[in-house]
Amino acid sequence: MDLTNVFYVLAGLLILVGIAGTVLPALPGLPLVFAGMVLAAWAGDFQQVGWIMLTVLGLLTLLSIGVDFLATAMGAKRVGASKLALVGAVVGTFAGLFFAPIGLLAGPFLGALVGELIHSRQLGQATKVGFGTWVGIVIGTVLKLGLAFAMVALFVAAWIF
Repeated sequence: MDLTNVFYVLAGLLILVGIAGTVLPALPGLPLVFAGMVLAAWAGDFQQVGWIMLTVLGLLTLLSIGVDFLATAMGAKRVGASKLALVGAVVGTFAGLFFAPIGLLAGPFLGALVGELIHSRQLGQATKVGFGTWVGIVIGTVLKLGLAFAMVALFVAAWIF
């Protein structure tokens, strides 16, 4: 197997793992997608995908990082989440990885709920915070998936045309 083909295979794997990482919080999703695209462009001597497209893809990657933090923070802030609720959501997200796929959905909610319960000891408020934080995480994930597929579409279009 030619070394260039090895780089293309590695690039494809990075992109696939990155797309999975948009849903799995332990993986840096779109940065991995971008790294795969840079590797593929480099392996092809930047003939199909040049620096202008890579710059656009890099900016979309940066946007995805901002979207991730902003969506979660806005969801939590909108319902008055405490810092303990946000910490709980992060811990719950990582703990949820061990109980996938249900844990991926329930982990952030339960973590925020427990964090808010520790903070305020009010079940109604804690439930509201847990749900609001969870909605923010889901919205962020959906937006990141959209950005991931937009990046793949742009990359493929640049490669073909």
